[in-house]
Amino acid sequence: VQLQAFGGGLVQAGGSLRLSCAASVRTFSRYAMGWFRQAPGKEREFVTSISWRSGSTYYGDSVKGRFTISRDNAKNTVYLQMNSLKPEDTAVYYCVARLSSLNYYNNYDVPETYDYWGQGTQVTVSS
Repeated sequence: VQLQAFGGGLVQAGGSLRLSCAASVRTFSRYAMGWFRQAPGKEREFVTSISWRSGSTYYGDSVKGRFTISRDNAKNTVYLQMNSLKPEDTAVYYCVARLSSLNYYNNYDVPETYDYWGQGTQVTVSS
């Protein structure tokens, strides 16, 4: 599985960005997808995840109410709509994927449970 993220860039505080992640896999609908981020000098942080059939979505506390994850299984793509961006959202954002399993619902926010990682896309929010 190869993941390629698009849409990062520079935006002012309060603005919006939409990230996309295209997956090269034949059975995209069997994978849970998500986003993590990492800022310089900080640990990786869970941002959001969506189950394989979009039945469940999860968000980190710092982005709840501002970010929305969605997926289009026909296009093998997952999206991250980021609104009301803050300078503290500045980070490299990584698209991730893992095969569906019942364990997903217990550890969707654990980075080690994701088997596939994209190359990352930089998001910079200026104050």
